[in-house]
Amino acid sequence: MLTFIIFLIVISVLVLVHEAGHFIAAKRAGMKVEEFGFGFPPRLVGWRHRGTVYSINLIPFGGFVRIFGENGENRNAPGSFGAGSFFAKVGVVVSGVAMNFLLAVVLLILGSFLGLRVGIFDSATAARATQTEVQILQVAPGSPAETAKLQPLDTILGFRQNGDLDVTATPEDVQTFAYAHEGEAVTIVIGRGGTSQDIPLHLRQPLGPTEGPIGISLALTGVIRYPWYESIWRGIASAGLIFWGVLVGYWSILKSLIISGSAGSDITGPVGIATLTGQAARVGFNYLMQFVAMISVNLAVLNILPFPALDGGRLAIIVAEKLRGRSLSAHVEEAINAVGFAILIMLMIAVTIKDIVKFF
Repeated sequence: MLTFIIFLIVISVLVLVHEAGHFIAAKRAGMKVEEFGFGFPPRLVGWRHRGTVYSINLIPFGGFVRIFGENGENRNAPGSFGAGSFFAKVGVVVSGVAMNFLLAVVLLILGSFLGLRVGIFDSATAARATQTEVQILQVAPGSPAETAKLQPLDTILGFRQNGDLDVTATPEDVQTFAYAHEGEAVTIVIGRGGTSQDIPLHLRQPLGPTEGPIGISLALTGVIRYPWYESIWRGIASAGLIFWGVLVGYWSILKSLIISGSAGSDITGPVGIATLTGQAARVGFNYLMQFVAMISVNLAVLNILPFPALDGGRLAIIVAEKLRGRSLSAHVEEAINAVGFAILIMLMIAVTIKDIVKFF
């Protein structure tokens, strides 16, 4: 239940920030905003303030700002989206993406100042890191770790033998112990949510050089803090690197779909994100901030893709209309957005079903 509440708060923040960007830009451009909604209809509750209806809707995974004339109707009416200038319309469309990126920057600046847990892969990071831990990054399907219900972001504190705790300080310590006791039943001690747990674990015979006795990938992590002045540029740089990484990731998925007809990676939907949000929250607030920043950048990149019903699809239509010197028919524009929205809903349903099967 706590995971669901945290997830709803995270989604609410991400959506409200994104839609607030559209809302503010539209108001500044003199456009009439008819509705500012959280979630998708049917509407649960709504109230009107200064000509705009603010609504909370039944389907919580999303949100929208409905601007007068945004689908091509009433193009010449005062206050309509279509009556705005080219740059005003572009500004309204990209403002949501910009706000999500800005949110990520702010969260990463705060995280850099308060302390973020990062992987330690070089001597410079190791010298600066505090509170080092051995953490699980991935759990292999069908492995002893999955059977024992070990989870990503769990901290491995050690192995208990004859009542004594054999402490593990590095991933190599874990590997050494596991290979020395392959095929045996042992007790692993993990940290999760601020508490330690003793978990029975039956180690397997290694399946290969990359599939060891436990079935996990590990990393040594530590907390890094920076002065406020350094946190600013590090937060901006980190957000930029995440943006580029997400962009490359989406391109890889698209290329794989074109070439092989498969996404080529494990795509996660709302249920999966909710599960990962709960795991991040259990590690700590700073880790949750870092995770939310990554999701916010993902949302920014996803929305700027030139797909109908997304901000990028609307931007593509605006640019196309500018280049051809005339507007699309309102009916054509509505049909394009309706088809795109239907495809997105079907994809969300498919990924959600996959998440339910995977996680539950």
